[in-house]
Amino acid sequence: MSTYLGCIADDFTGATDLAGLLARSGVQVSLRIGIPKEPPRDTAPFEVIALKCRTAPVDEAVADCRAALAWLRQTGAERFFWKYCSTFDSTPQGNIGPVAEALMADLDTRQTIYCPAFPENGRAIFMGNLFVGREPLAESSMKDHPLTPMRDSNLMRLLAPQVSQPVGLADRLTVAEGAGALRAALDRLEAEGIAHVVVDAVANGDLQVIAEACRDMPLMTGGSAVAMPLPALYRASGGLAPDAPGVSIPSLPKAAVLLSGSCSAMTNAQVAQYLASGAPALQLDPLDLAQNGHGAVLDWIAAQDLDRAPLVYATADPASVRAAQEKLGRDRAGTIVEEALAACAVVARDRGARRFVVAGGETSGAVTQALGVDRLDIGPEIAPGVPWTYCDSNGSRIALALKSGNFGAAGFFTDALGVS
Repeated sequence: MSTYLGCIADDFTGATDLAGLLARSGVQVSLRIGIPKEPPRDTAPFEVIALKCRTAPVDEAVADCRAALAWLRQTGAERFFWKYCSTFDSTPQGNIGPVAEALMADLDTRQTIYCPAFPENGRAIFMGNLFVGREPLAESSMKDHPLTPMRDSNLMRLLAPQVSQPVGLADRLTVAEGAGALRAALDRLEAEGIAHVVVDAVANGDLQVIAEACRDMPLMTGGSAVAMPLPALYRASGGLAPDAPGVSIPSLPKAAVLLSGSCSAMTNAQVAQYLASGAPALQLDPLDLAQNGHGAVLDWIAAQDLDRAPLVYATADPASVRAAQEKLGRDRAGTIVEEALAACAVVARDRGARRFVVAGGETSGAVTQALGVDRLDIGPEIAPGVPWTYCDSNGSRIALALKSGNFGAAGFFTDALGVS
C-alpha cells in the first residue's frame, strides 16, 4: 500500500504520541524505530519514523532526518510531517529549525508552519507565546528541564536563531476567521519571503482550521495534535480508502514492568502515586550506578513477581538531577540511567514480562533498542498522545507504552495496566 503521509519524530515517545493520535481515525499506522535499513515494503497509509535526535548535535540530527525523509519518499508519500515536542524543546542552535530548513530544501518548498499546541494536554499558543497549562513556557517546570531548559515563551524568538530565513506569525485572530483566511494569510507571508510561520492555537477547533488550511503543504511541522485532523481530511478528499485496515490487538500475559527515566513534574507525580499503591519499586542512584554498575539492579528485577508490575525509576526532583549532573556530567548521568533501565527491560522480558510501561523519551529509545524493536503497530490510547503499541522482541509478542515525561494524569501507570 502506498503511504499517504510520512512523519518524522525527534524522539520515541513523541513518535508514539503522534502515531496514537493518527490511529484514532481507525487508519493503520506503522511506527518504525530508527531509519529502516531495508527498502519500503508492506507500508501503512501513515508511516512514522522515530529518531533519537532531539538533543543530538545539529549536523547529526539534520542528517538523520534527511535520511528518514528519503526513505519515506520511497513509500510514495508526497506529504510529510516533522514532529517535535509540544513544549518546543530546543536550544538556540536547534534542532527544530535546522531540521525543518533541511527538509524544506529537500522537498523544494518555500514555507512551512510551526504549531506545537496540544490543548488536550494543556499546550496552547497565543500571539506566538507557548503556554503550559496557565503558565507561560518560561515560567513552567520546563524552565528547569535537564537537557533543554526553556527560558523564553515566545516561539518566534526561540526559532529565529535556529533558521536562516525570516520567521512570522499567523495569530489567533486569523485562525478564528477560518481555514480560508489562514490559507490566504500564509500565502501573503510567503509572498513577503516569510518561510517559517508560527501559528496560534488554543483549542481543538483551531487545530482543525490549521489542518484544513495546511493539509496540502509538502511539509507541516509541530506537535502531534495539529496532525490529528489530517486522516479525516484526507479520507474526505478521497485520498484514503474508507476501509483502510486497523491494528490487531494481541492477548498478552499479565506480567509487566514499569521503567521511568523521566524527571518531569508530571512523571514525579505519577511515580509518587504508584509508590503509594504499595507496588514493588526500586529507585536508581546515578552516582551509585557510576561507581558500582547496575548488577544489583538486575538482580532485584530478576527476583520480582512480574505479575505485580514492579517499578524501576530514576525519576527525581530538579535539585537531585542537577547534583548528579554536576558530579558526573549531564550526558554521562543520563546515559548511565538509560543503560540500567534498558538492561532491566531485557531481564524482565527474558523472565516473561510482556507489557512494558516506559516514561521518558531518552529512556524509551534506550529500551526499544535493547529489546531489538524496529517496528510498532499502534493500539488503544491510555491517555491523550500515549497509546499501547505492539511488536516482536526475541520471538515474543510484547506491548510497549512509551510515555513522554509530561503526558498522562497522576494515575497513569495504574491506568496503563488497566487498558492493555
